[in-house]
Amino acid sequence: MTTNNAFPRTRLRRTRASSWTRAMVRENVLTPADLIWPLFISEGSGVEDPVAALPGVSRWSVDLIVERAKEARDLGIPCIALFPNTPADKRSDDGAEALNIDNLMCRATKAIKDALGDDIGVLTDVALDPYTTHGQDGLLDAKGYVENDRTLDMLVKQALNQANAGADIIAPSDMMDGRVGAIRDTLELANHHNVQIMAYSAKYASAFYGPFRDAVGSSGSLKGDKKSYQMDFYNSDEAMREIAMDIAEGADSVMVKPGLAYLDIIYRAKREFNVPVFAYQVSGEYALVEAGCAAGVGDRDALMMEKLIAFKRAGCAGILTYYAADAARLLRDGAFA
Repeated sequence: MTTNNAFPRTRLRRTRASSWTRAMVRENVLTPADLIWPLFISEGSGVEDPVAALPGVSRWSVDLIVERAKEARDLGIPCIALFPNTPADKRSDDGAEALNIDNLMCRATKAIKDALGDDIGVLTDVALDPYTTHGQDGLLDAKGYVENDRTLDMLVKQALNQANAGADIIAPSDMMDGRVGAIRDTLELANHHNVQIMAYSAKYASAFYGPFRDAVGSSGSLKGDKKSYQMDFYNSDEAMREIAMDIAEGADSVMVKPGLAYLDIIYRAKREFNVPVFAYQVSGEYALVEAGCAAGVGDRDALMMEKLIAFKRAGCAGILTYYAADAARLLRDGAFA
């Protein structure tokens, strides 16, 4: 028996005719639980410091970061990601402030966990660029090359410092070889058995990071580029090797960064490894949407949501996005369907 799927027996528009049927057959759904909200931490008290390169995004003092965490919790966002704007006088060539048990990252983490406990997850970034005078993610040799193995020792200590402060997810973004395994072994020995690792496994040397570096104060100090450790954006098979290594070393989930220009990497990673894959809708992607909306190219909410759904369609378990709170409000209010 053969089935004739030709028109007019098959009309694909039938299930698009009304909103109720479009919702019924929808293949992908976005909820607040799919979102992680990146937040920037600043020194001081009662401080909201807008980031000029990221309209609508601010740096917050620790007390106000706690308020943002409560806001995220109330919106159904399960996790926030923290990034410190370390004062210039606390930066050094060796990034020693990363190991300070009272640094911005640790103080913010402790304050959030004291206020909210397990009501929200805290993801902390492991890399040295917010703490170094040269803006690189690791330690430099005499020629300015980022040394892999010497950097590992710092990253492991940094990760343990953050876990001791209460971090739920350690997210190494440095792209040093072997750092996931070294961090996992240390967390196990320190009885942090349930602290997750979300590895920035496929982090590309991208032109989309500029506003982020402004937000954490590293853009003006960055010497050279990061192409010797971040991935070449011409490559995709190499990303699969990076992901495979990080999973083997103990990563609980993996991340692709940036997001929209790398949907093919997200799709491949989900198909080939079937682990939770996250994407970071990075600062340059966010800023371009904001600039386009300001220029009148489209509706902000519609553009925002369409891009977020693209990540889900590609296979993401979740998305780190500066739009997290705005998107969660729209979803809560049923304003986008």
